[in-house]
Amino acid sequence: MSGPSDREIILYLCLPVSFKLTILGSSSATPTSERFFSAQILDNGHQYFLIDCAEGTQIQMRRLKIRFQKVNHILISHLHGDHFFGLPGLLTTFHLLGRDQVLHLYAPAALQSVLEQLFTISATRLVYPLEFHAVDPLVQAVIYEDKHLTIESIPLEHRIPTSGFLFREKAGLRKISKQAIEGLDIPYTEFSKLQHGHDLELPDGIVLKNSQVTLDPQPPLSYAYCSDTAYHEPLADMVKGVDHLFHEATFLEEDVSLAREKYHSTARDAALIAKKAEVKHLWLGHFSARYKTLEMMLEEACPVFENTRLAEEGNTYLLTS
Repeated sequence: MSGPSDREIILYLCLPVSFKLTILGSSSATPTSERFFSAQILDNGHQYFLIDCAEGTQIQMRRLKIRFQKVNHILISHLHGDHFFGLPGLLTTFHLLGRDQVLHLYAPAALQSVLEQLFTISATRLVYPLEFHAVDPLVQAVIYEDKHLTIESIPLEHRIPTSGFLFREKAGLRKISKQAIEGLDIPYTEFSKLQHGHDLELPDGIVLKNSQVTLDPQPPLSYAYCSDTAYHEPLADMVKGVDHLFHEATFLEEDVSLAREKYHSTARDAALIAKKAEVKHLWLGHFSARYKTLEMMLEEACPVFENTRLAEEGNTYLLTS
């Protein structure tokens, strides 16, 4: 349960997939010799979204062969260092590599002035456009939308204002069955009507019912990123029914007093939220450096929510419904 085999990790390359999740870092507060700070890449098949950008993120991107130029959107959950201290370095690397594409940054408003000050002090003038989108951590709102998906900010319960991010894929077009249309003289120009669910009248007057020649599209996927947060029951309603929930599990129940003091969650807390929200899959991450092995996280969470896995860095996971 702690992670897929090498074969499973490679298999995603051969499968039709909506989301691929690469874990760049999974530690909280301080790194370990095996775990970097928080950062993830979510690939929806069209764009790469970098979620949080802690110290060491660009090193991990190099190691895991993530192409820098494919990242056009960066989302920062909050302004604790283990979630954004790697950002100035990454932005500067993009600059030194001669990036010319616009980069979109979604983050608490205060981060904009922090970056401006750093670039002023270092006499850095980025050679590419950086568009800053202020996110209000206290409000649930759509912060990004294109023809493939939407991203919502989710208010979390932490020591400072913090956002989670909910990615929802939009419903796809209907799929035309090659077997069903074999022998039918249908102009390619009419395929779009079928994909959008319309019936089609053939030249001989016969009406072709859409259900006869098309298949339902894959159900749209959803992924929620929730780090950092204390146990927060309202979160269950905000992520109700999502396919995949990433929820921090900084502590074990034996250290629950620390979790409450620092506004973090235990592995059991994460499982309770997953159960209440009726999600399909739960991923645990943001582990305290005090734990040398992580199997106890699963031992604590799985009795509450069985379909739980560890989001272990260095792995790329295929997210399915």
